[in-house]
Amino acid sequence: MKKFLKVFVLFLLFQIIYIPLLSIGLIYYGPFKNTREMIVTTAMTTMTHQYFATWFLSDEEIEEILKRNRPQEDVEDTDVGKIEIANKNSNVTDPKEGIEIVDVSSDTYNGYLMIVSDPSRVKIATAPRMGTVGATTSQIVEAYDAIAGINAGGIEDDALSNGGTPSGLLIEDGILKTPDAISGSFAVVGLDNENRMVVSNSITYARLQELGVRDAVSFQPVIIVNGQPTIYYGDGGWGIQPRTAIAQRQDGTILMLVIDGRRAGSIGATLKNVQDILLDYGAYNAFNLDGGASTTMIFDSKLVNQPSDIMGERYVSSAFIVTKPKTQTTASN
Repeated sequence: MKKFLKVFVLFLLFQIIYIPLLSIGLIYYGPFKNTREMIVTTAMTTMTHQYFATWFLSDEEIEEILKRNRPQEDVEDTDVGKIEIANKNSNVTDPKEGIEIVDVSSDTYNGYLMIVSDPSRVKIATAPRMGTVGATTSQIVEAYDAIAGINAGGIEDDALSNGGTPSGLLIEDGILKTPDAISGSFAVVGLDNENRMVVSNSITYARLQELGVRDAVSFQPVIIVNGQPTIYYGDGGWGIQPRTAIAQRQDGTILMLVIDGRRAGSIGATLKNVQDILLDYGAYNAFNLDGGASTTMIFDSKLVNQPSDIMGERYVSSAFIVTKPKTQTTASN
């Protein structure tokens, strides 16, 4: 009996200690390169779980993995001349008309693509008390009496963040809302006065003014420019996370994408997944927006997706909203 108990205890120790250690060893030092790179890129895009990479790999090894997976950073300028917008929605009166939501879920994530045929209805909206406190995407959409929206630019994030301070550059209706961004270069997505999307990994406010950009926010990176993808290897360098992205087709149609993550049944998506979905739906230019707990889509006063935070929608500084047709708009911020 004692011999049996000894064998049983040794077996339990093997299961509890040695198998996990063996698995870790195989992942980080064995032949499973894709799995290792996925874990590292995912861990390093979080603020709280980077130890999954830093405990086992050197800073140089981690940086090499990230560099290898990142999208191409030095991308060409957006050729807005190739975007030809047809005025096909001038007589729309129903605010839901011209908007379609497509389920783009896979076996590993739940995703939703909002297709907006009239780009003139898409604009940046900001939290009513931006600079002091943020607002949920739902609250921003409601404040602007809009029909739909997704979260947009990044926020200055720390443990006590209330979403009130946007990061980088933010332009709303032609007005620079982040005065410090008057100098420097930023990764930006915006819409010009002709409702054509401009994307860049490094652009100045002065250049955006020259291009006549009416609305813009900062995050990163560019994932499609002039019809060409920027990710040619690996997962895009940002691992698996909840995602928000925006894109435009050559006919002007706007694509807004959200993918849920960090939950059972929907672990999230890579930037490569996002790129592939948007390419499948005809994106000509595309840009990755703030994801993670911020990822939110609203349509007709309803939450379309499931934000990863157990508390629900996160407070953010900005959103891309879809306004009601002009004859239907009754209020603005």
